Order: sequence, then C-alpha cells, then structure tokens
Amino acid sequence: MSTRARRRRVLTEYLIVTGKKQGGFTLVELLVVMAIIALLVSIAAPRYFHSVDKAREASLRANLAVMRDSIDKYYSDNGRYPAQLQDLVEKRYLRAIPVDPLTDSDRSWVIVPPKSADQGGVADIRSGAEGKSASGSDFASW
Repeated sequence: MSTRARRRRVLTEYLIVTGKKQGGFTLVELLVVMAIIALLVSIAAPRYFHSVDKAREASLRANLAVMRDSIDKYYSDNGRYPAQLQDLVEKRYLRAIPVDPLTDSDRSWVIVPPKSADQGGVADIRSGAEGKSASGSDFASW
C-alpha cells in the first residue's frame, strides 16, 4: 500500500472514530469572519472617501493653474484674451479643455471676463462646483 493511500485510510478511520465530519465551516465561524471584515471596512471606508475628496481638490487646483497659465500665455502672445475657452484648444495652448473633477464636466467652468470688453472674453476661470473645500473656502472662489 502506498503512503498516500495509508494516510487517507488513517484519516478516514480517525474521522469515523471521533465522529467529526470532514471539511466545511460552521455558521458561527462564518459570522465571526463576516463581523471582522465589516469592522475593518467600517474603519477604512471614511479614510478612503476623505482621500478621494482631497485628490479631487488637488486635481481642481492643478486644472485651474494650467488653464490660467494658458490664458496668460495666450494674452502675452496675442495682446488680448481669448474670446472663449475653445480658442485655447484651437491655437494649441491646451490639448483639450480639462474636466472639472468636482462636477465631472468640461462645460461647468465659470468664465471671468476682462475689465475691458475689447480685450477678449476670458481673463480668468473659476470652478462651477458648489460647496466648500476641506479648508472651508468656496470652490467658486478659487
């Protein structure tokens, strides 16, 4: 008899003598594991969502900086501000109009016109998102 067959026979005899069933988990064991998993998730979830909010705010700041830099470069090259945001894309100051990470749209940007109407149409840009940042400032004031 091979060692494998001998081990199987010994295990089977042990299970018959002790009355234990082979394999599986009891309902109590499964409930304990599920409770532990739920506890860990309840601890980790708030930290995850806070990190997502911080990342969106950082992305918004970066998008605003890039677009404001493009507007400034357009002004220094052409002596006037672009008439609309699409002019920055057409003249290749931007590859595409960035998406506002808080509204998930590239159409929600708020355009601030220059002081003089004959200088163009877009002197500055702001987010169209409502609400406040983690620091307490309005997104519309950025």
